[in-house]
Amino acid sequence: MIRWREGVVTGIREEWAGAREVRVDMDGAMVDALAYPDLVGAPAVGDRVLLNATALLMGLGTGGYAMVVALPDRLPEDPPHPPGHVVKARYTPLQTTVLGVDEQDSPHHPVLRDADDLTGMPVVVADLHSALPAVLTGLYRDRPGAKVVYVMTDGAALPLAFSQTVAGLAAHGWLAGSVTVGQSFGGDLEAVTLHSGLLAARHVLRADVTVVTQGPGNTGTATTWGYSGVACGEAVNAVVALGGRPVAALRVSQADERPRHRGLSHHSLTAYGRVALSAADVALPTLDSAFGRRLREEAGQLAARHTVVPVPVAGLDQALRECPVPLSTMGRGLDEDWAYFIAAAAAGRHAATLLA
Repeated sequence: MIRWREGVVTGIREEWAGAREVRVDMDGAMVDALAYPDLVGAPAVGDRVLLNATALLMGLGTGGYAMVVALPDRLPEDPPHPPGHVVKARYTPLQTTVLGVDEQDSPHHPVLRDADDLTGMPVVVADLHSALPAVLTGLYRDRPGAKVVYVMTDGAALPLAFSQTVAGLAAHGWLAGSVTVGQSFGGDLEAVTLHSGLLAARHVLRADVTVVTQGPGNTGTATTWGYSGVACGEAVNAVVALGGRPVAALRVSQADERPRHRGLSHHSLTAYGRVALSAADVALPTLDSAFGRRLREEAGQLAARHTVVPVPVAGLDQALRECPVPLSTMGRGLDEDWAYFIAAAAAGRHAATLLA
């Protein structure tokens, strides 16, 4: 159920590509609200705003904003009628029409109509959005000239504009483009499925390497199967079906308070060990410590199906400290959960070795 509220904009807090964060007086309380100008218009100081305050009032973490649904006194003009008939966030109040890279009106349709092969492209798969900058750090540490595309699935945030990480990476030149697939939207290219999104990354954006993760704000239920990141295994299957080279980034932690995520997360064991029916290279950081020995033992559970690849980590710590965007996972930074980011960077480093 939606918890509806009204408010008045009192200030503009921050802006990044596709998003505007505003300060709103909501029933006498000052709250932060997020607007996507392409969807609802650009709120200005003094505007009355209609809010979906559900996440805010529930106290959610990643998505704990009030969301601007409309500027009822200043509705945006109707946009010109662009080509495209793909509807995303379908049959929700804010469904939006996009030009799918794979649909008939797209100038790239002739390419994707016949595309069927990733031609061995390395594809790094990770379950959390926070892995993305660390994966890129490991990759660019060894192959600074690589062309990398981000493919965002729809397991978490649907608008790519929610991600300040993607905006920062793109501004720094670390992303050659982005593709939003399924119900997610707002990428440089839109695709109907993960499969067509991967093909678009390779054949339209000319990626050397692609990284696949869900957007910010994953969903979990403290059950084996009720977790949005289980789709990592399905992504491995898609990459192999299309002739790509999947690289599985492990989710590990030294600091998570939940025992099921300490060491190698049970989500990695489920996604790669049970959902992924095709073989991937599992990037295992070589850590000379008791924690590293534990990881080797736990990752061994994946060796029956996958190739567990030891990846040296020399130089990755310094590279991560120089990452152009903040590193944070579950509210923890590099020093708070070092192994998490090192494992993601190791996956990027291994992908670099697969480039011709």
